[in-house]
Amino acid sequence: MFRIAMIVTSLSLALAGCGSEEMHTGQEMPAISWPGESWEVSTLAGEGFDPAPINHFIGELREDKYGLVDHFLLIRHGRVVVDERIDHDYDALVEQLSPEDLISPDVNDAMYDYDNTDWHPFYQGTELHTLQSVSKSVTSIGVGIAIDEGLLRGTDVPVMPFFRDYEFDRSDPRRADMTLADLLTMRSGIRWVTGKPEDGDEVQSTIALENADAWLRFILNQPMDEDPGTVFEYNDGASVLIGKILSIATGKSVSEWVRERIFEPIGIGAYYWKETPDGEADTQGGLYLSAHDTARIGYLFLRNGEWNGQRVVSEDWVRRSLTPYVADTSVFGSDYAHGYGYQWWIPEQQDGRPLVYTGYGYGGQRIMVFPDQDVVAVFHGWDPRNDYGRASRALRTEVLPAAL
Repeated sequence: MFRIAMIVTSLSLALAGCGSEEMHTGQEMPAISWPGESWEVSTLAGEGFDPAPINHFIGELREDKYGLVDHFLLIRHGRVVVDERIDHDYDALVEQLSPEDLISPDVNDAMYDYDNTDWHPFYQGTELHTLQSVSKSVTSIGVGIAIDEGLLRGTDVPVMPFFRDYEFDRSDPRRADMTLADLLTMRSGIRWVTGKPEDGDEVQSTIALENADAWLRFILNQPMDEDPGTVFEYNDGASVLIGKILSIATGKSVSEWVRERIFEPIGIGAYYWKETPDGEADTQGGLYLSAHDTARIGYLFLRNGEWNGQRVVSEDWVRRSLTPYVADTSVFGSDYAHGYGYQWWIPEQQDGRPLVYTGYGYGGQRIMVFPDQDVVAVFHGWDPRNDYGRASRALRTEVLPAAL
Protein backbone atom coordinates (compact mmCIF):
# COMPACT_ATOMS: atom_id res chain seq x y z
CA MET A 1 0.00 0.00 0.00
CA PHE A 2 2.85 2.37 0.84
CA ARG A 3 6.05 2.94 -1.05
CA ILE A 4 8.98 5.23 -1.50
CA ALA A 5 9.12 6.39 -5.08
CA MET A 6 12.62 6.73 -6.50
CA ILE A 7 12.94 8.85 -9.60
CA VAL A 8 15.83 8.76 -12.01
CA THR A 9 16.41 12.35 -13.01
CA SER A 10 17.40 13.29 -16.51
CA LEU A 11 18.85 16.60 -15.39
CA SER A 12 22.51 17.12 -16.15
CA LEU A 13 24.97 16.35 -13.41
CA ALA A 14 26.68 19.62 -14.17
CA LEU A 15 25.52 22.69 -12.32
CA ALA A 16 24.48 25.13 -14.98
CA GLY A 17 24.41 28.88 -14.61
CA CYS A 18 22.49 31.23 -16.84
CA GLY A 19 22.81 34.86 -17.81
CA SER A 20 21.78 37.78 -15.67
CA GLU A 21 18.07 38.40 -15.18
CA GLU A 22 15.93 41.28 -14.02
CA MET A 23 14.65 41.14 -10.46
CA HIS A 24 11.15 42.29 -9.58
CA THR A 25 12.64 45.62 -8.54
CA GLY A 26 14.15 46.16 -11.99
CA GLN A 27 17.72 45.79 -10.69
CA GLU A 28 20.11 43.44 -12.44
CA MET A 29 21.07 40.45 -10.33
CA PRO A 30 23.99 38.04 -10.57
CA ALA A 31 23.82 35.00 -12.79
CA ILE A 32 21.80 32.24 -11.18
CA SER A 33 22.54 28.54 -10.83
CA TRP A 34 20.25 25.57 -11.35
CA PRO A 35 20.64 22.47 -9.20
CA GLY A 36 21.47 19.20 -10.88
CA GLU A 37 21.67 16.20 -8.58
CA SER A 38 22.70 18.67 -5.89
CA TRP A 39 22.74 22.39 -5.29
CA GLU A 40 25.80 24.49 -5.99
CA VAL A 41 27.41 25.72 -2.77
CA SER A 42 28.60 29.26 -2.11
CA THR A 43 29.30 31.48 0.91
CA LEU A 44 27.22 34.06 2.69
CA ALA A 45 29.57 36.88 1.77
CA GLY A 46 29.90 35.60 -1.77
CA GLU A 47 26.15 35.94 -2.28
CA GLY A 48 25.91 39.39 -0.73
CA PHE A 49 24.98 38.62 2.88
CA ASP A 50 26.46 40.09 6.00
CA PRO A 51 27.45 36.79 7.67
CA ALA A 52 27.28 38.04 11.28
CA PRO A 53 23.49 38.09 11.88
CA ILE A 54 22.98 34.79 10.06
CA ASN A 55 25.78 33.04 11.92
CA HIS A 56 24.34 34.34 15.19
CA PHE A 57 20.95 32.95 14.17
CA ILE A 58 22.50 29.57 13.37
CA GLY A 59 24.04 29.50 16.83
CA GLU A 60 20.63 30.13 18.35
CA LEU A 61 19.12 27.32 16.26
CA ARG A 62 21.77 24.94 17.57
CA GLU A 63 20.81 25.91 21.11
CA ASP A 64 17.12 25.21 20.34
CA LYS A 65 16.23 28.82 21.14
CA TYR A 66 13.48 28.62 18.49
CA GLY A 67 12.37 25.13 19.35
CA LEU A 68 13.23 21.88 17.62
CA VAL A 69 14.51 22.72 14.13
CA ASP A 70 15.94 19.75 12.23
CA HIS A 71 17.24 21.49 9.13
CA PHE A 72 17.71 25.10 8.02
CA LEU A 73 18.59 25.73 4.40
CA LEU A 74 19.30 29.16 2.89
CA ILE A 75 19.74 29.63 -0.85
CA ARG A 76 20.47 32.76 -2.87
CA HIS A 77 20.76 32.96 -6.66
CA GLY A 78 20.36 29.18 -6.71
CA ARG A 79 23.38 28.55 -4.48
CA VAL A 80 23.31 27.12 -0.97
CA VAL A 81 24.91 29.41 1.61
CA VAL A 82 23.59 27.75 4.80
CA ASP A 83 22.95 24.02 5.18
CA GLU A 84 22.48 23.47 8.89
CA ARG A 85 21.30 20.05 10.07
CA ILE A 86 20.57 19.70 13.80
CA ASP A 87 20.02 16.21 15.23
CA HIS A 88 17.47 15.54 17.97
CA ASP A 89 16.72 12.30 19.77
CA TYR A 90 12.99 12.16 19.21
CA ASP A 91 12.67 8.67 20.67
CA ALA A 92 14.03 9.97 23.98
CA LEU A 93 11.85 13.06 23.82
CA VAL A 94 8.70 11.00 23.31
CA GLU A 95 9.62 8.65 26.17
CA GLN A 96 9.70 11.65 28.51
CA LEU A 97 6.14 12.70 27.66
CA SER A 98 3.27 12.12 30.03
CA PRO A 99 0.04 10.68 28.61
CA GLU A 100 -1.52 14.16 28.85
CA ASP A 101 1.20 15.57 26.57
CA LEU A 102 0.62 13.15 23.69
CA ILE A 103 -0.65 14.92 20.60
CA SER A 104 -3.11 12.32 19.35
CA PRO A 105 -3.36 9.50 21.93
CA ASP A 106 -6.57 8.09 20.48
CA VAL A 107 -5.52 7.97 16.83
CA ASN A 108 -6.25 4.63 15.20
CA ASP A 109 -3.41 4.56 12.67
CA ALA A 110 0.33 4.87 13.32
CA MET A 111 0.69 7.18 10.32
CA TYR A 112 -1.32 9.85 12.08
CA ASP A 113 0.07 9.31 15.55
CA TYR A 114 2.32 12.37 15.65
CA ASP A 115 4.33 10.91 18.52
CA ASN A 116 5.27 7.83 16.49
CA THR A 117 8.91 8.34 15.54
CA ASP A 118 8.67 5.85 12.67
CA TRP A 119 6.63 8.54 10.94
CA HIS A 120 7.48 11.86 12.60
CA PRO A 121 9.43 13.81 11.78
CA PHE A 122 11.42 11.49 9.49
CA TYR A 123 10.03 8.57 7.54
CA GLN A 124 11.48 5.37 9.02
CA GLY A 125 15.05 6.53 9.42
CA THR A 126 15.44 8.15 6.00
CA GLU A 127 16.18 11.78 5.13
CA LEU A 128 12.55 12.19 4.06
CA HIS A 129 10.91 14.64 6.45
CA THR A 130 7.22 15.19 7.03
CA LEU A 131 6.03 18.35 5.27
CA GLN A 132 2.54 18.36 6.76
CA SER A 133 0.54 21.20 5.15
CA VAL A 134 3.31 22.16 2.75
CA SER A 135 1.78 19.18 0.91
CA LYS A 136 -1.14 21.48 0.11
CA SER A 137 1.09 23.93 -1.75
CA VAL A 138 2.63 21.12 -3.83
CA THR A 139 -0.82 19.72 -4.68
CA SER A 140 -1.91 23.19 -5.77
CA ILE A 141 0.91 23.27 -8.32
CA GLY A 142 -0.40 19.97 -9.68
CA VAL A 143 -3.85 21.55 -10.07
CA GLY A 144 -2.33 24.42 -12.01
CA ILE A 145 -0.61 22.03 -14.41
CA ALA A 146 -3.89 20.16 -14.95
CA ILE A 147 -5.55 23.47 -15.84
CA ASP A 148 -2.61 24.38 -18.11
CA GLU A 149 -3.09 21.08 -19.95
CA GLY A 150 -6.85 21.54 -20.30
CA LEU A 151 -7.76 18.63 -18.01
CA LEU A 152 -9.53 20.99 -15.62
CA ARG A 153 -11.72 23.77 -16.99
CA GLY A 154 -10.47 26.28 -14.44
CA THR A 155 -10.85 27.31 -10.84
CA ASP A 156 -14.49 28.30 -11.28
CA VAL A 157 -15.50 24.69 -11.94
CA PRO A 158 -18.18 23.51 -9.43
CA VAL A 159 -17.06 20.92 -6.90
CA MET A 160 -20.13 18.76 -6.39
CA PRO A 161 -20.25 17.12 -9.85
CA PHE A 162 -16.91 15.45 -9.10
CA PHE A 163 -18.59 13.63 -6.21
CA ARG A 164 -21.84 12.60 -7.87
CA ASP A 165 -21.15 8.94 -7.08
CA TYR A 166 -20.86 9.58 -3.33
CA GLU A 167 -23.75 9.41 -0.91
CA PHE A 168 -23.99 12.36 1.47
CA ASP A 169 -26.46 14.99 2.59
CA ARG A 170 -26.98 17.37 -0.34
CA SER A 171 -29.95 19.21 1.15
CA ASP A 172 -28.12 22.48 1.85
CA PRO A 173 -28.33 24.46 -1.42
CA ARG A 174 -25.11 26.31 -0.61
CA ARG A 175 -23.14 23.15 -1.25
CA ALA A 176 -23.91 23.29 -4.97
CA ASP A 177 -22.32 26.76 -5.23
CA MET A 178 -18.91 25.61 -4.03
CA THR A 179 -16.12 25.96 -6.64
CA LEU A 180 -12.57 24.72 -6.88
CA ALA A 181 -11.39 28.28 -6.16
CA ASP A 182 -13.34 28.20 -2.90
CA LEU A 183 -11.45 25.07 -1.85
CA LEU A 184 -8.08 26.48 -2.92
CA THR A 185 -8.58 29.69 -0.93
CA MET A 186 -10.02 27.95 2.17
CA ARG A 187 -13.43 29.56 1.69
CA SER A 188 -15.35 26.34 1.10
CA GLY A 189 -18.19 27.15 3.50
CA ILE A 190 -17.82 23.68 5.03
CA ARG A 191 -17.78 23.74 8.83
CA TRP A 192 -14.37 22.71 10.16
CA VAL A 193 -13.45 22.82 13.84
CA THR A 194 -9.90 24.05 14.48
CA GLY A 195 -8.32 25.12 17.74
CA LYS A 196 -10.29 24.40 20.89
CA PRO A 197 -13.77 23.07 20.05
CA GLU A 198 -16.69 25.09 21.38
CA ASP A 199 -18.50 21.92 22.42
CA GLY A 200 -16.59 19.98 25.06
CA ASP A 201 -17.75 16.67 23.56
CA GLU A 202 -16.53 17.63 20.10
CA VAL A 203 -13.07 16.93 18.68
CA GLN A 204 -11.08 18.91 16.18
CA SER A 205 -12.23 18.08 12.68
CA THR A 206 -8.78 17.09 11.44
CA ILE A 207 -8.32 14.63 14.31
CA ALA A 208 -11.75 13.16 13.55
CA LEU A 209 -10.82 12.97 9.86
CA GLU A 210 -7.58 11.14 10.57
CA ASN A 211 -9.50 8.60 12.66
CA ALA A 212 -12.15 8.06 9.97
CA ASP A 213 -12.29 4.94 7.82
CA ALA A 214 -13.51 6.87 4.76
CA TRP A 215 -12.07 10.36 4.50
CA LEU A 216 -14.03 11.62 1.51
CA ARG A 217 -17.36 10.54 2.97
CA PHE A 218 -16.43 12.17 6.29
CA ILE A 219 -15.64 15.51 4.63
CA LEU A 220 -18.66 15.53 2.33
CA ASN A 221 -20.94 14.88 5.30
CA GLN A 222 -19.72 17.91 7.24
CA PRO A 223 -22.40 20.61 7.42
CA MET A 224 -22.15 23.94 5.67
CA ASP A 225 -21.85 26.98 7.92
CA GLU A 226 -21.10 29.77 5.42
CA ASP A 227 -21.78 30.69 1.82
CA PRO A 228 -18.89 29.36 -0.30
CA GLY A 229 -16.37 31.99 -1.32
CA THR A 230 -17.15 34.40 1.52
CA VAL A 231 -15.36 33.42 4.75
CA PHE A 232 -11.84 32.09 5.31
CA GLU A 233 -11.89 28.97 7.49
CA TYR A 234 -8.77 26.82 7.40
CA ASN A 235 -9.96 23.37 6.38
CA ASP A 236 -7.76 20.31 5.91
CA GLY A 237 -10.73 18.51 4.40
CA ALA A 238 -10.92 21.05 1.58
CA SER A 239 -7.38 20.10 0.57
CA VAL A 240 -8.35 16.42 0.52
CA LEU A 241 -11.21 17.27 -1.84
CA ILE A 242 -8.77 19.19 -4.06
CA GLY A 243 -6.61 16.09 -4.30
CA LYS A 244 -9.55 13.91 -5.32
CA ILE A 245 -10.64 16.42 -7.96
CA LEU A 246 -7.09 16.46 -9.36
CA SER A 247 -7.04 12.66 -9.45
CA ILE A 248 -10.39 12.47 -11.24
CA ALA A 249 -9.41 15.13 -13.77
CA THR A 250 -6.06 13.57 -14.66
CA GLY A 251 -6.99 9.91 -14.36
CA LYS A 252 -3.92 9.39 -12.18
CA SER A 253 -3.21 9.32 -8.48
CA VAL A 254 -2.00 12.66 -7.15
CA SER A 255 1.30 11.02 -6.24
CA GLU A 256 1.81 9.80 -9.81
CA TRP A 257 0.69 13.10 -11.38
CA VAL A 258 2.99 15.17 -9.18
CA ARG A 259 5.88 12.79 -9.77
CA GLU A 260 5.53 13.01 -13.56
CA ARG A 261 4.70 16.69 -13.89
CA ILE A 262 6.68 18.28 -11.04
CA PHE A 263 9.20 16.02 -9.33
CA GLU A 264 10.84 14.51 -12.40
CA PRO A 265 11.24 17.83 -14.26
CA ILE A 266 12.84 19.59 -11.26
CA GLY A 267 15.04 16.69 -10.16
CA ILE A 268 13.31 15.37 -7.04
CA GLY A 269 14.45 11.77 -6.81
CA ALA A 270 12.96 10.38 -3.61
CA TYR A 271 9.71 11.07 -1.83
CA TYR A 272 7.05 9.39 0.24
CA TRP A 273 3.34 10.18 0.23
CA LYS A 274 0.94 8.73 2.81
CA GLU A 275 -2.21 7.09 1.49
CA THR A 276 -5.57 7.63 3.14
CA PRO A 277 -7.98 4.77 3.91
CA ASP A 278 -9.69 5.71 0.62
CA GLY A 279 -6.48 4.80 -1.22
CA GLU A 280 -5.81 8.46 -2.12
CA ALA A 281 -2.66 10.50 -1.53
CA ASP A 282 -3.04 12.47 1.68
CA THR A 283 -3.04 15.96 0.14
CA GLN A 284 -3.74 17.71 3.43
CA GLY A 285 -0.40 16.77 4.94
CA GLY A 286 1.08 13.44 3.83
CA LEU A 287 4.10 14.33 1.69
CA TYR A 288 7.70 13.70 2.79
CA LEU A 289 10.75 15.29 1.12
CA SER A 290 14.32 16.07 2.07
CA ALA A 291 15.10 19.71 2.85
CA HIS A 292 17.14 20.06 -0.33
CA ASP A 293 14.22 18.84 -2.43
CA THR A 294 11.70 20.94 -0.51
CA ALA A 295 13.79 23.92 -1.62
CA ARG A 296 13.31 22.91 -5.26
CA ILE A 297 9.58 23.57 -4.88
CA GLY A 298 10.27 27.11 -3.69
CA TYR A 299 12.87 27.65 -6.41
CA LEU A 300 10.40 26.57 -9.09
CA PHE A 301 8.03 29.30 -7.96
CA LEU A 302 10.84 31.83 -7.54
CA ARG A 303 11.59 31.22 -11.24
CA ASN A 304 7.91 31.73 -12.11
CA GLY A 305 7.22 28.09 -12.97
CA GLU A 306 10.22 27.52 -15.24
CA TRP A 307 13.07 25.12 -14.56
CA ASN A 308 16.33 25.65 -16.43
CA GLY A 309 14.59 26.51 -19.69
CA GLN A 310 11.69 24.06 -19.30
CA ARG A 311 8.20 25.30 -18.50
CA VAL A 312 6.77 23.18 -15.66
CA VAL A 313 3.72 25.25 -14.69
CA SER A 314 2.46 28.43 -16.28
CA GLU A 315 3.60 31.79 -15.00
CA ASP A 316 -0.08 32.72 -14.84
CA TRP A 317 -0.73 29.93 -12.32
CA VAL A 318 2.20 31.05 -10.18
CA ARG A 319 0.85 34.61 -10.22
CA ARG A 320 -2.66 33.48 -9.34
CA SER A 321 -1.44 31.13 -6.62
CA LEU A 322 0.33 34.03 -4.94
CA THR A 323 -2.51 36.52 -5.26
CA PRO A 324 -3.89 37.29 -1.76
CA TYR A 325 -7.55 36.52 -2.47
CA VAL A 326 -7.95 36.42 1.30
CA ALA A 327 -6.44 39.64 2.61
CA ASP A 328 -6.24 38.73 6.31
CA THR A 329 -6.23 35.22 7.74
CA SER A 330 -5.75 36.25 11.39
CA VAL A 331 -9.00 34.44 12.22
CA PHE A 332 -6.78 31.33 12.08
CA GLY A 333 -4.56 32.73 14.86
CA SER A 334 -3.02 35.98 16.02
CA ASP A 335 0.28 35.22 14.25
CA TYR A 336 -1.48 34.71 10.91
CA ALA A 337 -2.29 38.23 9.76
CA HIS A 338 -1.36 37.05 6.30
CA GLY A 339 -2.81 36.97 2.85
CA TYR A 340 -3.79 33.63 1.34
CA GLY A 341 -3.77 32.50 -2.27
CA TYR A 342 -4.15 29.04 -3.77
CA GLN A 343 -2.85 27.00 -0.78
CA TRP A 344 0.04 29.46 -0.33
CA TRP A 345 0.44 32.03 2.46
CA ILE A 346 1.53 35.62 1.77
CA PRO A 347 2.87 37.15 5.02
CA GLU A 348 4.04 40.36 3.35
CA GLN A 349 2.71 42.08 0.27
CA GLN A 350 2.76 45.45 -1.42
CA ASP A 351 -0.17 46.48 -3.61
CA GLY A 352 -1.08 42.82 -4.01
CA ARG A 353 2.46 41.75 -4.97
CA PRO A 354 4.06 39.27 -2.56
CA LEU A 355 7.26 40.42 -0.87
CA VAL A 356 7.50 37.00 0.73
CA TYR A 357 5.35 33.89 0.25
CA THR A 358 5.40 30.62 2.09
CA GLY A 359 4.20 27.08 2.39
CA TYR A 360 3.43 26.33 6.05
CA GLY A 361 3.30 22.93 7.72
CA TYR A 362 2.39 21.72 11.20
CA GLY A 363 5.31 21.29 13.57
CA GLY A 364 7.64 23.75 11.86
CA GLN A 365 7.78 23.00 8.13
CA ARG A 366 8.41 26.08 5.99
CA ILE A 367 9.20 26.99 2.39
CA MET A 368 9.93 30.72 2.30
CA VAL A 369 10.53 32.68 -0.91
CA PHE A 370 11.75 36.27 -0.98
CA PRO A 371 11.47 37.21 -4.67
CA ASP A 372 13.07 40.66 -4.52
CA GLN A 373 16.11 39.26 -2.73
CA ASP A 374 16.25 36.08 -4.88
CA VAL A 375 16.23 33.98 -1.69
CA VAL A 376 14.69 30.62 -0.80
CA ALA A 377 14.74 29.36 2.78
CA VAL A 378 13.57 26.02 4.15
CA PHE A 379 12.90 24.97 7.72
CA HIS A 380 12.18 21.38 8.69
CA GLY A 381 11.44 20.74 12.33
CA TRP A 382 9.16 18.95 14.73
CA ASP A 383 7.93 21.00 17.67
CA PRO A 384 4.15 20.70 17.51
CA ARG A 385 3.56 21.38 21.21
CA ASN A 386 5.13 24.84 21.05
CA ASP A 387 5.20 27.95 18.88
CA TYR A 388 6.94 26.31 15.96
CA GLY A 389 6.82 29.44 13.78
CA ARG A 390 9.38 31.35 15.84
CA ALA A 391 12.41 30.51 13.70
CA SER A 392 10.83 31.44 10.38
CA ARG A 393 9.38 34.66 11.80
CA ALA A 394 12.78 35.64 13.16
CA LEU A 395 14.40 34.99 9.79
CA ARG A 396 11.79 37.07 7.96
CA THR A 397 11.49 40.00 10.33
CA GLU A 398 14.93 40.26 11.95
CA VAL A 399 17.73 38.16 10.45
CA LEU A 400 17.38 38.72 6.71
CA PRO A 401 16.73 42.49 7.01
CA ALA A 402 19.92 42.76 9.06
CA ALA A 403 21.93 40.51 6.72
CA LEU A 404 20.92 42.21 3.47
